[in-house]
Amino acid sequence: MDKGVFVSAFSNGDIFVGETLGTAALILLGGGVCAAVTLKKSKALNAGWLAITFGWGFAVMIAAYMSAPKSGAHLNPAVTLALAVDSGDWSKVPIYLGSQLLGAMIGAVFVWLTYLGQFQANQEPTLGIFSTGPEIRNPVQNLLTEIIGTFVLCLAILTQGLTKGLGLSGTGILIVAFTVVGIGLSLGGPTGYAINPVRDLGPRIVHSLLPIPNKGGSDWSYAWIPVTGPIIGGLLAGGLYHAAF
Repeated sequence: MDKGVFVSAFSNGDIFVGETLGTAALILLGGGVCAAVTLKKSKALNAGWLAITFGWGFAVMIAAYMSAPKSGAHLNPAVTLALAVDSGDWSKVPIYLGSQLLGAMIGAVFVWLTYLGQFQANQEPTLGIFSTGPEIRNPVQNLLTEIIGTFVLCLAILTQGLTKGLGLSGTGILIVAFTVVGIGLSLGGPTGYAINPVRDLGPRIVHSLLPIPNKGGSDWSYAWIPVTGPIIGGLLAGGLYHAAF
Protein backbone atom coordinates (compact mmCIF):
# COMPACT_ATOMS: atom_id res chain seq x y z
CA MET A 1 0.00 0.00 0.00
CA ASP A 2 1.39 3.39 -0.91
CA LYS A 3 2.03 5.70 2.01
CA GLY A 4 0.00 8.43 0.39
CA VAL A 5 -3.27 6.64 1.05
CA PHE A 6 -2.64 6.66 4.79
CA VAL A 7 -2.08 10.32 5.57
CA SER A 8 -4.80 12.95 5.93
CA ALA A 9 -6.26 12.48 2.44
CA PHE A 10 -9.65 11.42 3.79
CA SER A 11 -12.38 13.45 5.49
CA ASN A 12 -13.41 12.63 9.04
CA GLY A 13 -16.77 11.42 7.77
CA ASP A 14 -15.20 9.07 5.24
CA ILE A 15 -12.75 7.76 7.84
CA PHE A 16 -15.60 7.08 10.27
CA VAL A 17 -17.61 5.17 7.68
CA GLY A 18 -14.65 3.28 6.22
CA GLU A 19 -13.01 2.27 9.49
CA THR A 20 -16.26 1.41 11.29
CA LEU A 21 -17.55 -0.69 8.40
CA GLY A 22 -14.19 -2.29 7.65
CA THR A 23 -13.32 -3.17 11.24
CA ALA A 24 -16.82 -4.54 11.79
CA ALA A 25 -16.35 -6.80 8.76
CA LEU A 26 -12.90 -7.83 10.01
CA ILE A 27 -14.21 -8.91 13.40
CA LEU A 28 -17.39 -10.48 12.00
CA LEU A 29 -15.40 -12.74 9.67
CA GLY A 30 -12.41 -13.27 11.97
CA GLY A 31 -14.47 -13.86 15.08
CA GLY A 32 -16.83 -15.89 12.94
CA VAL A 33 -14.18 -18.45 12.10
CA CYS A 34 -13.28 -18.72 15.79
CA ALA A 35 -16.93 -19.37 16.58
CA ALA A 36 -17.21 -21.85 13.72
CA VAL A 37 -14.38 -24.06 14.95
CA THR A 38 -15.26 -23.75 18.65
CA LEU A 39 -19.01 -23.98 19.16
CA LYS A 40 -20.84 -27.29 19.26
CA LYS A 41 -23.48 -27.77 16.58
CA SER A 42 -21.28 -25.84 14.13
CA LYS A 43 -20.42 -27.64 10.93
CA ALA A 44 -16.82 -26.41 11.22
CA LEU A 45 -16.29 -27.69 14.79
CA ASN A 46 -12.65 -28.65 15.44
CA ALA A 47 -11.48 -27.46 12.02
CA GLY A 48 -8.29 -26.28 13.71
CA TRP A 49 -5.60 -23.64 13.63
CA LEU A 50 -5.18 -23.60 9.85
CA ALA A 51 -8.84 -22.70 9.45
CA ILE A 52 -8.46 -19.90 12.00
CA THR A 53 -5.34 -18.39 10.45
CA PHE A 54 -6.68 -18.47 6.91
CA GLY A 55 -10.06 -17.27 8.12
CA TRP A 56 -8.45 -14.20 9.69
CA GLY A 57 -6.35 -13.62 6.58
CA PHE A 58 -9.42 -13.63 4.36
CA ALA A 59 -11.18 -11.40 6.90
CA VAL A 60 -8.39 -8.82 6.58
CA MET A 61 -8.50 -9.01 2.79
CA ILE A 62 -12.28 -8.56 2.52
CA ALA A 63 -12.43 -5.81 5.13
CA ALA A 64 -9.53 -3.91 3.61
CA TYR A 65 -10.91 -3.98 0.07
CA MET A 66 -14.24 -2.85 1.50
CA SER A 67 -12.86 0.13 3.41
CA ALA A 68 -9.80 1.22 1.40
CA PRO A 69 -11.63 3.74 -0.84
CA LYS A 70 -13.11 5.51 2.19
CA SER A 71 -10.32 5.47 4.77
CA GLY A 72 -7.21 3.72 3.46
CA ALA A 73 -8.13 0.55 5.40
CA HIS A 74 -6.07 0.88 8.57
CA LEU A 75 -8.51 -1.32 10.59
CA ASN A 76 -5.95 -1.45 13.40
CA PRO A 77 -4.72 1.25 15.82
CA ALA A 78 -1.20 -0.17 15.59
CA VAL A 79 -1.17 0.49 11.85
CA THR A 80 -2.59 3.98 12.35
CA LEU A 81 0.09 4.79 14.94
CA ALA A 82 2.90 3.36 12.82
CA LEU A 83 1.84 5.52 9.89
CA ALA A 84 1.50 8.59 12.12
CA VAL A 85 5.01 8.10 13.52
CA ASP A 86 6.44 7.87 10.01
CA SER A 87 4.47 10.71 8.45
CA GLY A 88 4.37 13.01 11.46
CA ASP A 89 0.66 13.60 10.80
CA TRP A 90 -1.37 12.85 13.94
CA SER A 91 -4.42 14.94 13.06
CA LYS A 92 -6.63 12.01 12.07
CA VAL A 93 -5.49 9.51 14.69
CA PRO A 94 -8.42 10.03 17.14
CA ILE A 95 -11.11 9.50 14.49
CA TYR A 96 -9.32 6.39 13.19
CA LEU A 97 -8.98 4.85 16.66
CA GLY A 98 -12.51 5.64 17.77
CA SER A 99 -14.02 4.26 14.57
CA GLN A 100 -11.95 1.10 14.78
CA LEU A 101 -13.08 0.37 18.34
CA LEU A 102 -16.72 0.99 17.46
CA GLY A 103 -16.45 -1.26 14.40
CA ALA A 104 -14.82 -4.04 16.41
CA MET A 105 -17.66 -3.99 18.92
CA ILE A 106 -20.29 -4.03 16.17
CA GLY A 107 -18.57 -6.95 14.46
CA ALA A 108 -18.48 -8.93 17.70
CA VAL A 109 -22.20 -8.43 18.22
CA PHE A 110 -22.86 -9.78 14.71
CA VAL A 111 -20.74 -12.87 15.44
CA TRP A 112 -23.03 -13.52 18.39
CA LEU A 113 -26.15 -12.99 16.28
CA THR A 114 -24.88 -15.27 13.50
CA TYR A 115 -24.22 -18.13 15.93
CA LEU A 116 -27.06 -17.28 18.33
CA GLY A 117 -28.45 -20.80 18.47
CA GLN A 118 -25.03 -22.28 19.12
CA PHE A 119 -24.33 -19.70 21.83
CA GLN A 120 -27.70 -20.44 23.46
CA ALA A 121 -26.80 -24.14 23.57
CA ASN A 122 -23.30 -23.37 24.84
CA GLN A 123 -21.89 -25.24 27.85
CA GLU A 124 -18.31 -23.93 27.79
CA PRO A 125 -16.50 -20.58 28.29
CA THR A 126 -16.61 -18.54 25.09
CA LEU A 127 -14.02 -15.79 25.58
CA GLY A 128 -11.68 -17.46 23.07
CA ILE A 129 -14.21 -16.77 20.33
CA PHE A 130 -14.07 -13.06 21.04
CA SER A 131 -10.57 -12.33 22.34
CA THR A 132 -7.10 -13.80 22.63
CA GLY A 133 -5.42 -15.56 25.52
CA PRO A 134 -2.00 -17.08 26.21
CA GLU A 135 -1.18 -20.77 26.26
CA ILE A 136 1.46 -20.04 28.92
CA ARG A 137 0.53 -17.07 31.11
CA ASN A 138 3.76 -15.11 31.38
CA PRO A 139 3.17 -11.35 31.03
CA VAL A 140 6.67 -10.54 29.79
CA GLN A 141 6.71 -13.29 27.18
CA ASN A 142 3.10 -12.62 26.16
CA LEU A 143 3.76 -8.88 25.76
CA LEU A 144 6.93 -9.53 23.76
CA THR A 145 5.10 -11.96 21.47
CA GLU A 146 2.45 -9.35 20.67
CA ILE A 147 5.08 -6.65 20.12
CA ILE A 148 7.04 -8.85 17.69
CA GLY A 149 4.00 -9.98 15.71
CA THR A 150 2.64 -6.45 15.36
CA PHE A 151 6.06 -5.09 14.46
CA VAL A 152 6.25 -7.55 11.57
CA LEU A 153 2.76 -6.64 10.38
CA CYS A 154 3.28 -2.87 10.50
CA LEU A 155 6.74 -2.97 8.93
CA ALA A 156 5.39 -5.14 6.12
CA ILE A 157 2.64 -2.61 5.47
CA LEU A 158 5.01 0.36 5.56
CA THR A 159 7.62 -1.15 3.27
CA GLN A 160 5.05 -1.81 0.57
CA GLY A 161 5.23 1.92 -0.11
CA LEU A 162 8.73 1.34 -1.47
CA THR A 163 7.29 -0.53 -4.45
CA LYS A 164 5.79 2.07 -6.76
CA GLY A 165 2.10 1.60 -7.43
CA LEU A 166 1.75 -1.54 -5.31
CA GLY A 167 -0.94 -0.14 -3.01
CA LEU A 168 -2.85 1.57 -5.79
CA SER A 169 -2.98 -1.67 -7.76
CA GLY A 170 -4.86 -3.38 -4.94
CA THR A 171 -2.24 -6.10 -4.71
CA GLY A 172 -0.95 -4.57 -1.49
CA ILE A 173 -4.10 -5.59 0.36
CA LEU A 174 -3.67 -9.18 -0.78
CA ILE A 175 -0.07 -9.14 0.47
CA VAL A 176 -1.19 -7.81 3.86
CA ALA A 177 -3.77 -10.60 4.08
CA PHE A 178 -1.12 -13.24 3.45
CA THR A 179 1.16 -11.49 5.94
CA VAL A 180 -1.54 -11.91 8.58
CA VAL A 181 -1.82 -15.61 7.71
CA GLY A 182 1.96 -15.97 7.96
CA ILE A 183 2.09 -14.24 11.33
CA GLY A 184 -0.69 -16.47 12.60
CA LEU A 185 1.03 -19.65 11.43
CA SER A 186 4.49 -18.68 12.65
CA LEU A 187 3.96 -16.39 15.65
CA GLY A 188 0.36 -16.93 16.71
CA GLY A 189 0.82 -20.04 18.84
CA PRO A 190 1.80 -18.43 22.17
CA THR A 191 -0.98 -15.83 22.52
CA GLY A 192 -3.41 -16.22 19.62
CA TYR A 193 -1.86 -13.17 17.87
CA ALA A 194 -4.10 -10.21 18.56
CA ILE A 195 -1.67 -7.87 16.72
CA ASN A 196 -4.50 -5.32 16.85
CA PRO A 197 -5.68 -3.60 20.06
CA VAL A 198 -9.32 -3.20 19.04
CA ARG A 199 -9.52 -6.73 17.62
CA ASP A 200 -9.11 -7.87 21.22
CA LEU A 201 -10.56 -5.04 23.32
CA GLY A 202 -13.78 -4.42 21.38
CA PRO A 203 -14.95 -8.05 21.37
CA ARG A 204 -13.83 -8.49 25.00
CA ILE A 205 -16.10 -5.62 26.02
CA VAL A 206 -18.96 -7.16 24.05
CA HIS A 207 -18.31 -10.58 25.59
CA SER A 208 -18.59 -9.06 29.06
CA LEU A 209 -21.97 -7.54 28.19
CA LEU A 210 -23.73 -10.23 26.14
CA PRO A 211 -26.19 -12.67 27.77
CA ILE A 212 -24.32 -15.81 26.72
CA PRO A 213 -25.05 -18.91 28.84
CA ASN A 214 -22.03 -20.34 30.69
CA LYS A 215 -19.76 -17.79 29.00
CA GLY A 216 -17.18 -17.57 31.79
CA GLY A 217 -15.16 -14.51 32.69
CA SER A 218 -13.70 -11.90 30.35
CA ASP A 219 -10.16 -12.16 31.81
CA TRP A 220 -9.59 -8.43 32.29
CA SER A 221 -6.31 -9.10 34.10
CA TYR A 222 -4.81 -10.16 30.75
CA ALA A 223 -6.60 -7.60 28.58
CA TRP A 224 -3.85 -4.96 28.79
CA ILE A 225 -1.34 -7.18 26.98
CA PRO A 226 -3.11 -7.49 23.57
CA VAL A 227 -3.69 -3.74 23.71
CA THR A 228 -0.29 -2.53 24.91
CA GLY A 229 1.83 -5.01 22.93
CA PRO A 230 0.42 -4.09 19.50
CA ILE A 231 0.64 -0.37 20.30
CA ILE A 232 4.33 -0.72 21.18
CA GLY A 233 4.95 -2.88 18.10
CA GLY A 234 3.29 -0.34 15.82
CA LEU A 235 5.22 2.59 17.28
CA LEU A 236 8.51 0.71 16.97
CA ALA A 237 7.79 -0.25 13.36
CA GLY A 238 6.92 3.33 12.46
CA GLY A 239 10.06 4.63 14.15
CA LEU A 240 12.35 2.11 12.47
CA TYR A 241 10.81 2.69 9.07
CA HIS A 242 11.13 6.46 9.42
CA ALA A 243 14.77 6.16 10.48
CA ALA A 244 15.92 3.47 8.06
CA PHE A 245 13.90 4.03 4.91
